[in-house]
Amino acid sequence: MVDMKKIFPFFIAALMCLAQANAQQIASFNIKLDKTNNLVGVPMSINLDALSHDADSALALFEVQGNKQVPIPFQIKQEGHRAMHWIINPMGKTDFTYVLAQAAPSPFNYIKAIKSATDITFNAGNKNLLRYNDATVYPPAKIDTAFKRSGFIHPLWTPHGQELTRIQAPDHYHHYGIWNPWTHVAFEKDTVDFWNLNSKQGTVRFAKLVSKTEGPVFSEIQALHEHVVFKKGGGEKVALNELQTIRVYQPEKDKDYYIVDITSQMNCATESPFHILEYRYAGMGWRTTEFWNNTNCEVLTSEGKTRKDTDGTRAKWCIVQGELPGNDYGGAAFLAYPTNYNFPEPMRIWTLNTNGRGDMFFSFAPTKDRNWLLEPGKTYVLKYRLVVFNGKFDQARAESAWQGFAHPPQITINKK
Repeated sequence: MVDMKKIFPFFIAALMCLAQANAQQIASFNIKLDKTNNLVGVPMSINLDALSHDADSALALFEVQGNKQVPIPFQIKQEGHRAMHWIINPMGKTDFTYVLAQAAPSPFNYIKAIKSATDITFNAGNKNLLRYNDATVYPPAKIDTAFKRSGFIHPLWTPHGQELTRIQAPDHYHHYGIWNPWTHVAFEKDTVDFWNLNSKQGTVRFAKLVSKTEGPVFSEIQALHEHVVFKKGGGEKVALNELQTIRVYQPEKDKDYYIVDITSQMNCATESPFHILEYRYAGMGWRTTEFWNNTNCEVLTSEGKTRKDTDGTRAKWCIVQGELPGNDYGGAAFLAYPTNYNFPEPMRIWTLNTNGRGDMFFSFAPTKDRNWLLEPGKTYVLKYRLVVFNGKFDQARAESAWQGFAHPPQITINKK
């Protein structure tokens, strides 16, 4: 009997060789990295319509490796124009050449965004990476249902499968993995707290799934969040609409990390401004795994601060990492984009004695030291990238990841 598992890899290799042999070059392009951004994978994109009007199904992308052209995964997405996406896997290299050609694209595995009745789970190679919860999650029995919440990330898994997030901790039932409410907002002659749910002043809700995309380079969802005010006389009102995009990139082969992009586009939902007032915590928060305490986790920022002196300082990026179950180690590097409000952003990080054991909480808090007025008719954007990893992450790799995020390398195009 023929063993298909043994034959399949040869079949795929034959298809790739056939595609390369029949390829007609449209353009080549060169990318040069340097030692500041060649340690972590770099998601890239290019305006495909500027290079070709061929159908998506008639295009292939090759990386030049010596005297070979090797097919690599790419993904095309409409972004006002057709954008072609791929990931540079630097492995210490600095010079890369790619060829866009007319050819049948090679088959590659997709990273999936699997929808259930309550959530969407990003999965690659049968490993769960991240779960977005669109259904309302209620607190444990006998706890005030005001603590219910939807529209948050939990779990966030490491490549080895350990959870890095926590929800509904007894010390803070309103903590929900990775989530982003504002704490102190002036709206229509009132001051509203969307963070502390037990105040019963407001909340943030999932409203609808706008889009879901799957492909060999990334999977992505766009979800509409409503920042809802509970009116004192009863009733409620949506004060802010937020379109949150979560993009999870395909993990690189044999690498113990993967990349997540989170983008929030905010618009006033009424003719009234949404005035975020200065407060010590607000914005994109991360309540970490309960496995971590003051003896087994560490913090390092782009400015060289550690957990003992980070709170209230500013940074481009922050690494939070520590020991994990299974005698393992890992964490995430949180990167802020340069156009974010009040960049480099202030941070809120719990002290070493929080809750008596040093539980860990991190937040980029752009309104920690100043107000932010969101006016009707305008769009406000916050962009973050996470590099989720096992093993230890250091300053050089975090800076490399941030450079690739904030300042993607230039592309030199050579059209045929």
